[in-house]
Amino acid sequence: MRTVVAVLRGGPSREYDVSLKTGAAVLDALDKEKYEPRDIFISRDGTWHLHGVGVPPERALFGADVAFNALHGEFGEDGTVQRLLGQLGIPYTGSNAAASATAFNKHLTKQEAKKLGIKIAHEIVVDNSTLSEVEGLESLAHQIFRTFPHPAIIKPMAGGSGQGMTVAENFMQLQHGLAQAFDFGPQALVEEYIKGKDASVGVINNFRNEATYALLPTSHETLSQKEKAELAATAKKIHDGLGLSHYSQSDFIVSKRGIYFLEVNTLPKLAKKSPLGRALQSVGAKLSDFLDHLLTLACLPAGKAGNKK
Repeated sequence: MRTVVAVLRGGPSREYDVSLKTGAAVLDALDKEKYEPRDIFISRDGTWHLHGVGVPPERALFGADVAFNALHGEFGEDGTVQRLLGQLGIPYTGSNAAASATAFNKHLTKQEAKKLGIKIAHEIVVDNSTLSEVEGLESLAHQIFRTFPHPAIIKPMAGGSGQGMTVAENFMQLQHGLAQAFDFGPQALVEEYIKGKDASVGVINNFRNEATYALLPTSHETLSQKEKAELAATAKKIHDGLGLSHYSQSDFIVSKRGIYFLEVNTLPKLAKKSPLGRALQSVGAKLSDFLDHLLTLACLPAGKAGNKK
């Protein structure tokens, strides 16, 4: 008898389109001899659909043995759907609700990384909910521009795929970046801009005889063996230190001042050309085998599949 896998995709976040692509890749790559895929589409308004019909979540998941969480952004990565699946008693891929919520908040994640001895860029948190009509966005931008070194990077507090991010070299760019970031939520991060090479490292639990296995770092620029080793070790420290489960992907900047941690993604994109997809290919791992590994971890008893509790 095949294992029924509910593949959750879509969702009410700005990363809806990215999630559709990840979900499609999962549905296509699952071993059909072992698994019976069930396409669970969640619309932008949060309605769950089974066979094209809107149904309650418990109806969409009825009879499913395990859920593959292919959602990105709010609802899928912030702990919301994880809590729902837990209440319904459905095992699922990825980290638990608490770890997901922490990792989804960029500031909290970086503070946890700092406690682990990992370098992070200088940052400040700004909140537009405290702004008055007198002290509006322009006033806030002036204050930051006078006191924070530039260039700076402005990001929404939560979210991924680089959405809402701005590199500001002058006052007008800073003000525009704040407005754009606040469009995603009431809080934003203003970070020190660090010049260097972007790099991403995927991490997998219980893979190739390692409890926490780091894939080869991916970057558009050349990395030294020393840099690759440090990136891998740091990504593993992040994954374990934040209590993440099954898999994750951490992003870094490799600079002359050292390696700086940027953020972690608990549900990385799985398209072939994505950083994680390329990293899997580089070590000879097929997507179908990787998905089988994640689903196996999801179905294991608590404590045997990584950090999930």
